[in-house]
Amino acid sequence: MIHLVDSNHVAPQPWRNGGGQTRELLAWPAGGEWQLRVSVADIDRDGPFSAFPGVQRWFAVLSGAGVQLGLADGGKTLTPTSPPLAFDGAQAPGCHLLDGPTRDLNLMARQAAGRAMMTAAAGGEPLGAGARWRGVFTAVAGRLLCLDTPVAVPAGALAWSDDDTLPWQFVPAEPGRNWWLALEGTE
Repeated sequence: MIHLVDSNHVAPQPWRNGGGQTRELLAWPAGGEWQLRVSVADIDRDGPFSAFPGVQRWFAVLSGAGVQLGLADGGKTLTPTSPPLAFDGAQAPGCHLLDGPTRDLNLMARQAAGRAMMTAAAGGEPLGAGARWRGVFTAVAGRLLCLDTPVAVPAGALAWSDDDTLPWQFVPAEPGRNWWLALEGTE
């Protein structure tokens, strides 16, 4: 079964430090401590990220000029054309906005839950089966094909499943960036 969460219909929650707001698209599994969390964040000003010890984080810039993150192994500049960045959630990197606010995609997974992955979903390129959880986040609308059965996915949405063993393919309606997300490993 494929689930859809449209970020445009999720109410934003302000950060405690006042630097932005987050739309939590998914905290999985439901009903307990999450093992995997997907969110879209609007960063309004410079400041540090929150620390999440024991969590692997992935970060991608969706819109805006980008950010400079201060990580233990040096500064990383990310723009909307950069590949997603993975880092240890125990780090609370400083974040400097390059030229105004940004909107960003975040994937967090508890390290004990398995290995998380975020990668660009090139139009028509398949995502193989086998992950315990997988999803696609869309910057542009398109169709998610699972055994050639199309599921319409609007722009700014997360389509996900934790019980589907068939390969997926995302076909965007127009050129744009989209991201495969997965959690592999222990159950």
